[in-house]
Order: sequence, then C-alpha cells, then structure tokens
Amino acid sequence: MAIYTISDLHLSLGAQKSMEIFKGWENYVNNLEENWRKVVAPEDTVVIIGDISWAMKLEDSKRDLEFINKLPGKKIFIKGNHDYWWSTTSKVNNFLKENNFESISILYNSSVNVESIGICGTRGWMFKVLTGQDKKILFREVERLRRSIDAALDANLTPVVFLHYPPIYGKEESMDIMNLLIEKKVKKCYYGHIHGNGSIKKIIEGDYKGIEFKLVSCDYIKFCPIRVN
Repeated sequence: MAIYTISDLHLSLGAQKSMEIFKGWENYVNNLEENWRKVVAPEDTVVIIGDISWAMKLEDSKRDLEFINKLPGKKIFIKGNHDYWWSTTSKVNNFLKENNFESISILYNSSVNVESIGICGTRGWMFKVLTGQDKKILFREVERLRRSIDAALDANLTPVVFLHYPPIYGKEESMDIMNLLIEKKVKKCYYGHIHGNGSIKKIIEGDYKGIEFKLVSCDYIKFCPIRVN
C-alpha cells in the first residue's frame, strides 16, 4: 500500500468557477483523472491537502466529492483556506456517509495509520499574525497539529506531516509550527497553497532544518499525485 499526496484541486463541477481560465489549467479535471488512474492503485492512500472544491455550501460540493470518491484509492481530506463548503466535522462526516462516499475521510485532530506511517496534518495558518483573531487561529492550528502528531507517536508510527499553508516561504517562517515540527522530530512535510510562476520562486523544498519539504499544489506537480513512501 503506497501513500500519495496532492493539493489544491480546486474542483468546480457544481460551481461556476473553473480554473481553466488560468494558464496551465486547461482541461485540468481530465488530466487529473488520467494521471491519478495511472499511478494510484485501489489499495493506496491519497492525502488531499486542502482547497478541494470551490463550492460555497456543503450540498454544492456533491459533484466534486463524487468525482474524487470514484477515483482509485482511499482519500484523506485536510481543509484548505478556500474550502468554504466544509462546515463542521460532524456535518461533513454525515454528508460523506449519506452519499456513500466511502473512500473519503477527513483528518481532524488525529492521525491515520498506514503501515508504519502516521499521516498527520491540519490547515496551518499565515505567517503574518497581525490580529488577536489571527493569534487564536494559529494557536488552534498548532494544537491540532500537536494532537495529530502525538497520536502517531503514541502508536509508535513515523509521523509524516501534511499542511495546506506552507510553514516556510522565502525568508518567512511560521515559527510556532516550525518549532513543533522540530520538537516532534518530524522528517517529512508536504504543503500546498502556492500557485503561479511568480509565487513558486520563493518556495522552500528539500532539507531545511532537518526536515524534507515539498510543495504539492496541483498545477505545480502537473496534476499527478506524488508518492510519499
């Protein structure tokens, strides 16, 4: 059983907001499906790190989630900053159950065990924490990540972290998240959120402070999930 990951699918099968207006995103849904089916087997797991659907309401995400559900493999969702359809954990879980989306689950304050790997993660938050509300959100995201990593360590698994927001970008760091990754001796971290040729110039990939980082935004990895293990 292999683990793959990809981020920022930005599906809009039930919404009027196609990414095809952007260069490099032409025919992206078909390209994504074709590439996915080439590499992912039914027994594999794919971690989707946020910005999954452009839908604004949970019921409007149905066609996008149906598309994902039919693709090979078990899918684990982490919330992104544009996933407005994602209301509460219980509502999303109930929606998945009601629609028989059995290949999809969400990662929230927990980890998922795949052989010797503990899949951990959360949305994360922005670097510039300017307001009291930003500080509350960051603290909450750090604690969610801590609980997720601890769940993997308690099960004697190797934690691999998946974050929607990058914890490092150019010369900026989310120190609270970086300190937690270092404290817990995390060795691999995958992230999304970053798009466009201008933006990717500042990404950090490879070894940084003993952690291997990798950007997996859909367009950056050519609409094909990449293997983690």
